[in-house]
Amino acid sequence: MPTYTDIQGRVAIITGASRGIGRAIALKFAKEGINVVIAAKTAEPDPRLPGTIYTVAE
Repeated sequence: MPTYTDIQGRVAIITGASRGIGRAIALKFAKEGINVVIAAKTAEPDPRLPGTIYTVAE
């Protein structure tokens, strides 16, 4: 997948980002330098998610 430098620093709001496709998109966007805001209907946090997006972004 190509890297687009003009999207670095932008903000993406992703729903359903605690798992599945939404999570994969959030991780990819973070890796590309996009600031990610995630939302999910699940009240309890997914134990696999905390720190993951921050780790990928660094």
